[in-house]
Amino acid sequence: MAIDRTPVMKRSRSLGIEASFTGSSKKSKKKPPMSRKKHSEYGLQLKEKQKAKFCYGVLEKQFRGYYDRASNMRTGITGENLLVLLEHRLDNVVYRLGLARTRMEARQLVSHKLITVNGRKVNIPSFHTKVGDVIEVSQSRKDSVRFKDITAATSGRRVETWLEADAGNLKGRIITSPTREQIDTPVNETFIVELYSK
Repeated sequence: MAIDRTPVMKRSRSLGIEASFTGSSKKSKKKPPMSRKKHSEYGLQLKEKQKAKFCYGVLEKQFRGYYDRASNMRTGITGENLLVLLEHRLDNVVYRLGLARTRMEARQLVSHKLITVNGRKVNIPSFHTKVGDVIEVSQSRKDSVRFKDITAATSGRRVETWLEADAGNLKGRIITSPTREQIDTPVNETFIVELYSK
């Protein structure tokens, strides 16, 4: 499986976004590089795509697959549909519910079969969750030190309104699909659509 091993801080600086959008608590003392070079239209579009891929931890082939699915949906705007599909990834939902400190950690938890969906273990981070799904930490791991540390670290994090979290029982539920206004990912999805439409 392909993995992007670029350091989080280095990547976030180059894209001009805060590492906190991936869940990282690290803060860089360095300033983003000042570029006097004027970006072309293609350069701006490419940067927005790279931001989205970085925030959700998705590589090119998979990201293109999400775009194709979004463009084939009968309702909604392609760019917004793309972000909604990414938000419905299981690793993202685990992160949004506060069951992991970062999306990278959420991906690891899912891969190690520590997360269940509607009572069944799922080890695919890209698993597409649906409205009504109950996401929960595996019963045998709820009392582990790791999840106590995670709970302590994420206790102050705001849970999105399209989710219902039960932090005490390490579980949550998807109550509705997110709207564009409820997605805080700092990308201009219109540029991504323009890039892929060429």
